[in-house]
Amino acid sequence: MEMTRKRAMVSLCTALFIFGTIGVVRRALPFSSALVALARAVIGMASLLLFMRVRHHHTDTSALHTYWRELLASGVMLGLNWVLLFEAYRFTTVAVGTLCYYMAPIFILAASPFFLRERLSVRKSACIVAALCGMALVSGIFGEGAAEGSASGVLFALAAAVFYAAVVMLNRRTRAVESFDRTVVQLGISAVVLLPYVLLTEDVTALTFDAASVGLLLLVGVLHTGVAYALYFSSISALSAQTVGLLGYIDPVIAVLLSALLLHEPLGVSGVVGTVLILGAAAVGEMAEKET
Repeated sequence: MEMTRKRAMVSLCTALFIFGTIGVVRRALPFSSALVALARAVIGMASLLLFMRVRHHHTDTSALHTYWRELLASGVMLGLNWVLLFEAYRFTTVAVGTLCYYMAPIFILAASPFFLRERLSVRKSACIVAALCGMALVSGIFGEGAAEGSASGVLFALAAAVFYAAVVMLNRRTRAVESFDRTVVQLGISAVVLLPYVLLTEDVTALTFDAASVGLLLLVGVLHTGVAYALYFSSISALSAQTVGLLGYIDPVIAVLLSALLLHEPLGVSGVVGTVLILGAAAVGEMAEKET
């Protein structure tokens, strides 16, 4: 049964709202970022596989075989991206971490002439400059606004944005692979990469799990990954690319609002200006990219 546009809009907005809350949940988890990322990959993959089975989804194994190199690379980068993002939330505010992470679309614009052979127009160049100015304001290097966020948290978030941008560019080369198949494979590869790292760097026998921590890990894996990805991929086929792109800003806006309301992490004047510059530049840059 084909999804109606109204239902697709509701599903997409719900998914983006869920994505926007992950920073707050990460702050409540007592585990390392690598362990949280591993749990998210394993539980998220299991949730998506269950969803695909319920839908009687048919996997195109030939497409997976054709693009196995790109899928392998993107899976590794996805896992690293999550670890770095979760580390950013440990060292800086949720708002600052999310906004610096949202530099990913700007990094894609900047890299497009080199990796995607796309022309860098005056508008795109202006968006890059505006976003960089916004990032400087949000990061607190001028001593106001998000100054409580440490430099290490900002660097972790920016590094996560670089890896996410790389995943997006690799995904453009694997469009022949169905979204659910691609995501499940990427999650599986991420888990395979992260498992030995967690075993080597942590004393797993000393880990303690209580009902609250297990519940939060399940929340990140099932809700923030399995359910959110299922809603996201089920809805985007019924909506235009421009609609999906513009609604995507629900995610960082929710993260910033929750950071202020629940965690009492205000951005300050320079942070608000930086937020507008980053999100505005990303939105304008995305529209410019659709026109080329």
